[in-house]
Amino acid sequence: MNAVVRVETQRVSAPLHTPFVTALRRTETTDVVLVRVTDGDGVTGWGEAPQVWQVTGESLAGAEACIAGPLAAVVAGTNPDDLAATCRAVAGAVAGNHGAKAAVDVALHDLVARRRGVSLPVLLGSSTHRVPTDVTLAAGDAAALAETARTRAAEGFDVLKMKVGTDAATDAARVAAVREAVGPDVAIRLDANQGWTAREAVGVISALEDAGLGVELVEQPVAAADLDGLAWVTARVGTPVMADESVYGLRDLVEVIRRRAADLVNVKLAKCGGLWTGRALLDLARAHGMGTAVGSMMETHVGLGAAASLAAACGTTVVADLDAAWWTRESPYVGGLRYDGATVLLPDSPGLGIEGLA
Repeated sequence: MNAVVRVETQRVSAPLHTPFVTALRRTETTDVVLVRVTDGDGVTGWGEAPQVWQVTGESLAGAEACIAGPLAAVVAGTNPDDLAATCRAVAGAVAGNHGAKAAVDVALHDLVARRRGVSLPVLLGSSTHRVPTDVTLAAGDAAALAETARTRAAEGFDVLKMKVGTDAATDAARVAAVREAVGPDVAIRLDANQGWTAREAVGVISALEDAGLGVELVEQPVAAADLDGLAWVTARVGTPVMADESVYGLRDLVEVIRRRAADLVNVKLAKCGGLWTGRALLDLARAHGMGTAVGSMMETHVGLGAAASLAAACGTTVVADLDAAWWTRESPYVGGLRYDGATVLLPDSPGLGIEGLA
């Protein structure tokens, strides 16, 4: 048996070409813990855990400790081809630490795909290696947002994700400015990142509806824990509402479904703990008639490659949210995914196609 013999971590910081600003934070780098899981044949799978203090509460130091300690102990000596059993063991090894678990889960999937000589999308059940994505407009004033929106539309992005929630009193005006800038044929979706109260959310969304601005959906309008508020908003607006920070794992999604708190869910590997649980979330949502998207935190080409592979294999009801690696000034890796306008191009090479650090 060519068992797992080594689990290694390394920090990677990738500068962004443009600051990324939301209602929760501002960042000019993407910072992750890179994970490499190697078997006895010398085959290595890659994964990563992002640092997102304001959302998951996880740090690089915490992820390193979790991976090097309990997660490495669970994985060491296992047969990589026993993927289901090992991923379940990783998921149950510790409480929380979703990003760390996702990194190891993805590395295990990548390892198995490389051992079999197939790409990660093929391992997950799809021959598709092209995945459309939206692009985010970082939070800013109306004039700056309008100019950026025109630029992104000219670059081929036909779905724009606006970061709102920083100021409910002026959010509608910013959306109107972007709509005027790009015209009627570009989709606009909003992400409030928990920035509104329930009443503010209904007020802003209703104003947008009354103005006929054609907003595709509104993501996480209220605080993650406020499922009553989320349900209250969803019941009072016509625009579809998407749960993001409110849903980490299956129990969270079951509760959202039970309360009819949202119309869609955004599945992110660093929130749910990896591909194994991510697929289960998409299946559960689909079974209950919920819309689906696959997104990411601010991750590099390793995490994005895994998320895009999941989207390719499972499909989503709305365009995926996979632009995070697009924000990096240059890829910190040799190989892996690349962007062609609004399309993520996944390599048709074993696993994630990552050959090494640049």
